[in-house]
Amino acid sequence: MQRYNILWADDEIDLLKPHILFLEDRGYDITPVNSGADAIEEFRDRSFDVVFLDENMPGISGLETLNELKAIRPTVPVIMITKSEEEHIMEEAIGSKITDYLIKPLNPNQILLSVKKVLDNKRLVSEKTNMSYQRDFRQLGMAFGERLSQQEWADIYKKLVYWELEIDETENKSMADVINMQKDEANSNFARFIMDNYEDWMNGDEDAPLMSHQLFKERVFPLMKESDRPVYFVLIDNLRYDQWKVLEPLISDYFTIDSEEMFYSILPTTTAYARNAIFSGMLPTEIQKRYPNMWVSDDEEEGKNLHEADFLDIQFQQNRVTDKYSYHKITNVQAGRDLLSKFSNLDNNKLNVIVYNFVDMLSHARTDSNMVRELAPDESAYRSITRSWFLHSPLFDTLKAIAEKKGRLIITTDHGTIRVKRPFKIIGDRNTNTNLRYKHGKNLGYTDKDVFTVRKPERFFLPKANVSTTFVFAIEDYFFAYPNNYNYYVNYYKDTFQHGGVSLEEVIIPYVTLTPKNV
Repeated sequence: MQRYNILWADDEIDLLKPHILFLEDRGYDITPVNSGADAIEEFRDRSFDVVFLDENMPGISGLETLNELKAIRPTVPVIMITKSEEEHIMEEAIGSKITDYLIKPLNPNQILLSVKKVLDNKRLVSEKTNMSYQRDFRQLGMAFGERLSQQEWADIYKKLVYWELEIDETENKSMADVINMQKDEANSNFARFIMDNYEDWMNGDEDAPLMSHQLFKERVFPLMKESDRPVYFVLIDNLRYDQWKVLEPLISDYFTIDSEEMFYSILPTTTAYARNAIFSGMLPTEIQKRYPNMWVSDDEEEGKNLHEADFLDIQFQQNRVTDKYSYHKITNVQAGRDLLSKFSNLDNNKLNVIVYNFVDMLSHARTDSNMVRELAPDESAYRSITRSWFLHSPLFDTLKAIAEKKGRLIITTDHGTIRVKRPFKIIGDRNTNTNLRYKHGKNLGYTDKDVFTVRKPERFFLPKANVSTTFVFAIEDYFFAYPNNYNYYVNYYKDTFQHGGVSLEEVIIPYVTLTPKNV
């Protein structure tokens, strides 16, 4: 067992001898001093794991000593001990970044608990997390083999993400491979679930989940109706549920979460299909038939999301919603700042839609740039970059402004992404689309295994270029690769984040409603 060195400064240090012996019996080495000056001298000369510091000492006070110690080695934890319960002393100590605060008279177990919280926290949390996950592991694995509902699959995905994030916080991440293996198993079973049920969902099955094209009618319009404040609908593209969970603590400083719901993206899980379905309230074939001038096929060069504002206008009219609204698409930092500078104008609208395209750009940059791939080699780092971007983005400032204005907030996305690892050979003609997670065409060549094949696109409300068009969706962590230049292609795209296919990460996505804390 590791022995820790503790520096203890108190002008009545001799009276604390029983406490010192108590800690030494439990494996801690204590260096006692009876003044702030002696504490600073010892701290300069030796290395300590933690410092106990009496607040009220003659000469250099505890708070003055604390500032000196932080200037020498700012990362060493300091536990302040005092007889005083005055609020201003506590606030000053906390503001000086103490780690813990104890009030005299002390008892030995109180001290031991504080030491363990500071020095053994990571080890104890790791052990507890690993033990708890191991207990849940078997239950989750057994659930995969059962006939699960769409809500049960959403709950399982949330549970898997919970454990993934908990394990990510542990010291040595010893269970990371196990949770990754279990996620793979879950995705294999989830793909079969989608294959068995998706067509029925598209054709009126009462057990269908809330899906992209129903989002405004079923959730946004009712919230607008009940709210007496402007509603802000913020769609962050490609935002997976695990990415939302790392942003949640930052946002929770300003908002209370009213509900966190999961809905299902339509297929393909891409902007052209899923996001356009959100804003139009229609499925792809409905858009193509009713508004052919606004439906952009995969083989066309034109951008696939240029008509979102038009679709939104159509959906308002179809649902006889006459409230005033605005639509804003943010594709760079300057556009985000420009929106923030005009933010006061938004307060006059019942609904303000804000689309942020950063996460999609991040996934593309990670594919195309070796540097970005090095910065985000796995899901954990990908989440970290997302959090770092958000923390310093105009979007975070915008959310703070919404909280200040007491607006209701919705945070959601159009679809997620999955890190692809296994290539799947497919052959297509020159008219075949380029997406790595789904293909459609009339002459696709592939083995009909480990893919989701849709031979009747009309049953799935998917447009088809000709009578024999077939859609093929990658499942689990596969990605499509052509035989030509196969090795180069596979090496280039393996371990990149892609979307368009069938996986928990792409299909099951968050819809969160929030209320400002100052309301």
